[in-house]
Amino acid sequence: MSELTETEIQVLHEALDDEYRAWTTYNQVIADFGEVPPFSNIREAEGRHIEALCALFAYYGLPIPENPWPGKVARYASLQAACEAGVTAEIVNSEMYDRLIGATQRPDILAVLRNLQAASQQRHLPAFQRCAKSFASNGGHGARRHRGGRGRP
Repeated sequence: MSELTETEIQVLHEALDDEYRAWTTYNQVIADFGEVPPFSNIREAEGRHIEALCALFAYYGLPIPENPWPGKVARYASLQAACEAGVTAEIVNSEMYDRLIGATQRPDILAVLRNLQAASQQRHLPAFQRCAKSFASNGGHGARRHRGGRGRP
């Protein structure tokens, strides 16, 4: 196993930080509004993404940073606002992965980054788009399949 370049180390740190932020954001939405889809499902997926990146950190002998995001993520006045923010976040996430994928040639790192980007674009983004659309088509009430907690104004 050859040593990682500084750029590759930064790639892993940026990807993990982004996944930590996403997990923490979706966890905060769940704390504020209850176990509501798509946040509950996507939070679980973000946990798996974190595990995949941590496995790379361990393989290359890098210390795994702690999640710096608890208590520091945005909070939303409504589920509609959270869904709309999820759409934006997943688009930005894909752009970030385009850049990170271009910064390494290591097959193992590329495989993880491409898998995370595909999950974001093929599953998370469409789920948030459906969520945001359900609010738009139902006069701002959404098509909630599960009753959760109350949002904060």
